[in-house]
Amino acid sequence: MKDLIEVAWDDRSLLQEPGTVQAIEQVIEDIDKGRLRVAEPLKDGSWQVNEWVKKAVVMYFPIRKMETVEVGPFEFHDKMALKTNYAELGVRVVPHAIARYGAYVAKGVIMMPSYINIGAYVDSGTMVDTWATVGSCAQIGKDVHLSGGVGIGGVLEPLQAAPVIIEDGAFIGSRCIVVEGVRVGKEAVLGANVVLTKSTKIIDVTGSEPVEMRGEIPPRSVVIPGSYSKDFPAGSFNVPCALIIGKRKESTDLKTSLNEALREHHVAV
Repeated sequence: MKDLIEVAWDDRSLLQEPGTVQAIEQVIEDIDKGRLRVAEPLKDGSWQVNEWVKKAVVMYFPIRKMETVEVGPFEFHDKMALKTNYAELGVRVVPHAIARYGAYVAKGVIMMPSYINIGAYVDSGTMVDTWATVGSCAQIGKDVHLSGGVGIGGVLEPLQAAPVIIEDGAFIGSRCIVVEGVRVGKEAVLGANVVLTKSTKIIDVTGSEPVEMRGEIPPRSVVIPGSYSKDFPAGSFNVPCALIIGKRKESTDLKTSLNEALREHHVAV
């Protein structure tokens, strides 16, 4: 399948070939069932991006035909089927939660009225809260909490090299935005309204000197929105950044350590 996908990526005329179509459809089925992932964790803590799987997701759109779907008084016109059999999967789905076929949603996930796009992977015990969105191919770990209105970016529009990764046990506060392949480490806490892109400055202010990084939140970090001054031709203005102000304690369980982190650092969620 990988070879067929790679060749078709460079020559889109092959999307008319039955063998290519079958390979793409098989990849989407394997993603839907959790047998394949766009990205997967390795034993050393790093992540491997399976670029060819992502390419199959992108090419799934042009081989699909538009269809009209009617549900009671509602009408939809789209190319993609929706996930089904939630009871069998062991997933709680509150109206009007939607997940597309081709997204893996593990047993024990709770979907409040929310949206999970194709190619995404949402692991067990995770809460996708009200109006949260999980973008195409995003990787969400076990026991993650995506609070109300959280936006997890996808890789399709625009096409990104790597998906957003939210590792096990992370807490993403209300109205946070995480896009452009940013990785949030295990058990990290993002306070409300933190915005993370690949270019966002992430500044650790817990030591005597600030430490700057981009693209990744270290495990167990407690993060709040901040700003710094930057000079422009028109003058000096404040630019958004993210501030690491502490760590979740390892001596307590996740729920307790989360509450303590929020109390200690006065973090709004």
